[in-house]
Amino acid sequence: YGGGNTALDIARTAKRLGVDETLIVYRRTREQMPAHDFEVEEALEEGILINWLQTIKQIDETTFTVEKMKIDETGWPQPTGEFETIEADTLVLALGQNADTSFLEKVPGVAIAKDGVVEVDANMMTGHAGLFAGGDMVPAERTVTVAVGHGKKAARNIDAYLHGETYEATPKHELAGLEFLNTWYYTDADQTMQPALDGLRRQTTFEEVVGGLDETNALFEARRCLSCGNCFECDNCYGVCPDNAVIKLGPGKRFEFNYDFCKGCGLCAAECPCGAIKMIPETV
Repeated sequence: YGGGNTALDIARTAKRLGVDETLIVYRRTREQMPAHDFEVEEALEEGILINWLQTIKQIDETTFTVEKMKIDETGWPQPTGEFETIEADTLVLALGQNADTSFLEKVPGVAIAKDGVVEVDANMMTGHAGLFAGGDMVPAERTVTVAVGHGKKAARNIDAYLHGETYEATPKHELAGLEFLNTWYYTDADQTMQPALDGLRRQTTFEEVVGGLDETNALFEARRCLSCGNCFECDNCYGVCPDNAVIKLGPGKRFEFNYDFCKGCGLCAAECPCGAIKMIPETV
């Protein structure tokens, strides 16, 4: 019972363990399922059944009563009063859990939203000075990756706070869009297709669904990188500069521009394959 990746993992694992029929009951539509689309597709290919717009109302040993739902004008599922019964020998609840934030309700300055999460600022600090929060208890995607990121971000800000400072993140380089790339410099190279097991085979094995890459293919994929906005020392700018204003700094150190000689013609930027050079109007 559930619609996230955990529900899909449980159903697919049960199928591999020999369960004759595996059914997922979810109270919303497929479009509203938080599970990854590819997980849903692979589960359906493996013969997993999914009942959308249904919720469990009663459990009686091996009989479950489910109520059909319908989506209202706001997009939320609403009960219809129509019921069905499902026979099953095992029920697994794969529902998301909420963090218990009740212990913070009386802390001065801490704001708790309607859905029970704690509001924090850009530095992961709550409205109570010196109290930081992150992970599932703040507004964000509830994934391990996001939680780890929150932990790192909060740690930096906590350290700065304890030193009486404000943490300033290092500015990120501006991304180079496709319009700044000279793709004709690169050789066409199609993506390597990774081997995948068919749905029938996947029902009886725990082998990887999508195979990995061998060393040769992995290197090939890495070399397909266009290095967007990241100089890889192709020497184009060095070769096309009519004023010898581009100075090579040595392997791995890239280039430097001598603005005493540079006339601002823009040839270096125009010929840079990866968009690592940007022309900025000079203010006089």
